[in-house]
Amino acid sequence: MQTNFSLAQLADPNIADADAILRNCVHCGFCTATCPTYVMLGNELDSPRGRIYLIKDMLENDRPADAKVTKHIDRCLSCLSCMSTCPSGVHYMHLVDHARTHIENTYKRPLLNRLVRNMLAQILPYRGRFAAAIRLAKFGRPFAPMFENIASLKPLAAMLRLAPGTISANSPYISAGTFTPSGASAGRVALLTGCAQPVLDAEINRATIELLNRLKIEVVLPEGEACCGSLVHHMGREDQALAAARHMVDVWTAEIQGQGLDAIIITTSGCGTTIKDYGHMLRHDANYAEKASTVSCLAVDISEYLAGLDLPFVTPPEKLTVAYHSACSLQHGQKLTNPPKDLLKGAGFTVKEPPEGHLCCGSAGTYNILQPEIAASLRSRKIRNIESTKPDVIAAGNIGCLTQIGSATGIPVVHTVKLLNWAHGGAKPQELRTTSR
Repeated sequence: MQTNFSLAQLADPNIADADAILRNCVHCGFCTATCPTYVMLGNELDSPRGRIYLIKDMLENDRPADAKVTKHIDRCLSCLSCMSTCPSGVHYMHLVDHARTHIENTYKRPLLNRLVRNMLAQILPYRGRFAAAIRLAKFGRPFAPMFENIASLKPLAAMLRLAPGTISANSPYISAGTFTPSGASAGRVALLTGCAQPVLDAEINRATIELLNRLKIEVVLPEGEACCGSLVHHMGREDQALAAARHMVDVWTAEIQGQGLDAIIITTSGCGTTIKDYGHMLRHDANYAEKASTVSCLAVDISEYLAGLDLPFVTPPEKLTVAYHSACSLQHGQKLTNPPKDLLKGAGFTVKEPPEGHLCCGSAGTYNILQPEIAASLRSRKIRNIESTKPDVIAAGNIGCLTQIGSATGIPVVHTVKLLNWAHGGAKPQELRTTSR
């Protein structure tokens, strides 16, 4: 794609990066075939190629974002399926992230939209606030049908419907500390606890730590850990996202320089994609560029880490058919497709891959709140495809997907690591204890 940025514009390193990405695009349109919003809506401007044109025009003309550009960029899930499809290697993720920051800095959204987005940014990344919001949601849930009839309040209705009836009880597995295996350790890793996940399902941490400890891996939950910045990063709130990234880099650097780390384990793949990109996000920060790159290199998904260990083939506690849902952030963002499936098969489960596995479930961070109608359509399509495999249980590696899919199916939805922990001698997942399976 030909671009026409001025030398003055290219002096901005972010514009220079955008220019390089745009120049890689050859207009082929392969991305449209696998883009969920284009597949659902059929609008060229709701495809990666269409959005690239909008972003190019906006940036080249140094123009503030307008309602049209904002509408179509907001509809992007950042599922990154287009990057898996693109034959030219267009790094759409970095381009759309830059566009979102430009929108945030130059476009004044309608009042209610601003309020909802600000509320999400001030609640979701903070564990205590998020837990309090879920407790309060039960009082607002009866009003959800009324909010759904007012376009600007639909996000509030979606938020109330997605809020679980209960939250995870306090657990030692989500507080700072070190979990040491019996006998000599074969390695030492940090585990990201995160912000939303421990509130929604603290048992994911428990299963991860118990499994790693049985494999002779010492696990540390560092003091001072907070949100990785992923949620606000994809809302275009660059300052808040970079502040979160710097904080987490400091937390993990202290561990690296102290007793050392073999890896930083991530059990929420949406967070993992962002943390693996810290080196890029902080590349222009002289104080953090090198440290951020080190952190990114150490970050691995739990399935990626386990795939590198010598796990024995086991006979599963129960013969179950598992439909594996590959989170977009895992298959497209991190290019990890086989490890989770191979681990589940190695644990003795029968693994089914649902049709259209490349399409997003509609969760996508805050997308299922901010774009509830599109998200609900994608969820229905995803669940139909999953249920067609007739599974006993659905497995996934991202808390957003687990919540989104679990909100509309009666089939148990379980984090992959909980099934692996069970198969390798741990407790049966709670989701399966309450079923006849």
